[in-house]
Amino acid sequence: MQILTPHVYWAQRHGEIYLRVELSDAKNVNISLQEHNTLQFRAQGHGAKGDNEYEFKLEFLESVRPEIKHKSTERQVNIKIKKKEERWWDRLTLQEKKPLFLAPDFDRWLDESDAEMELQAKEEKINKISVESRVRNDPYLGLKKSYLFMYNLVQFLGFSWVFVNMTVRLFILGQDSFYDTFHTTADIMYFCQMMAVLEVINPLLGLVKTGAFPAMIQVAGRNVILFVVFGSLDEMQNKPVVFFVFYLWSTIEIFRYPYYMLACISTEWKMLTWLRYTIWIPLYPLGVIAEAVAVIQSLPIFDETRLFSLPLPEMLGNSLSFSYTLQLYLVFMFLGLFIDLRHLYKQRRRRYRTRKRKVH
Repeated sequence: MQILTPHVYWAQRHGEIYLRVELSDAKNVNISLQEHNTLQFRAQGHGAKGDNEYEFKLEFLESVRPEIKHKSTERQVNIKIKKKEERWWDRLTLQEKKPLFLAPDFDRWLDESDAEMELQAKEEKINKISVESRVRNDPYLGLKKSYLFMYNLVQFLGFSWVFVNMTVRLFILGQDSFYDTFHTTADIMYFCQMMAVLEVINPLLGLVKTGAFPAMIQVAGRNVILFVVFGSLDEMQNKPVVFFVFYLWSTIEIFRYPYYMLACISTEWKMLTWLRYTIWIPLYPLGVIAEAVAVIQSLPIFDETRLFSLPLPEMLGNSLSFSYTLQLYLVFMFLGLFIDLRHLYKQRRRRYRTRKRKVH
């Protein structure tokens, strides 16, 4: 019986080689790996020269694993071989000139960049399945999401009320609204900022993945301004700086909280995402500057009233003014600004890098 060579088509991935042998109704299929990474194929079947015995040899460019899988169908024999090292080969065979019977399998063909994207997609799918399997094992997942959704909803409604109230009064009263901002919005702002303490507790309990330290810096800084500088000094409550501090705070939060609220139900609104990760770039530093102005304006008032002053022994004087503490706080305020900006920038970069991978 005449021995002939079948048509063979090939494709690769980073870790595997695929061969498709055009041989229908193949019988007595014998595939083995010989020395020098040479694949030996022999079988009987119907090929280009009719019913005959067909065989071929391929000496691979690099080492492969000895485990070879194959499956015969009515039309062809499919072979899968694993590479020893997961890397892209420039060609299939050791000799530069490919055999005449060998051709690319365009049904499975990918170039290196396409294969990398396919590999990345598989890894993301595996990671997603892994995460989902862990998530499903959490019996309190629904309760946690409900709590986080309600928390963000309440905060969104609170800051929205402050923002709308201040905006309406600004249009009606103009600059006169600057002087009674505290008396018209302080109660809701007190409530929202006391609730914000949960943003430090939530990551400590593992309810959210963000760090507790950046949240603590922001919450503590705002509460010092609200409860100590504004809340304890009647003279500060009528100053225009209160308007700018409250307005900047509420403008940031009416975009941040609904973003997290929608994330709890795995929903995304692209415009809201862009605003959440962009609007803080000008507003956050402006908010810290407004807070610093409030602290500086309060220093002479604390010196005069001696409020919160620290008693000292007679030899050192009567007391240490609380204004010195606030001056030290100003230094930490701008240090906290740097830490928070760095944290927020990392979040923004990570978010858009993830979205870019999904798009491609």
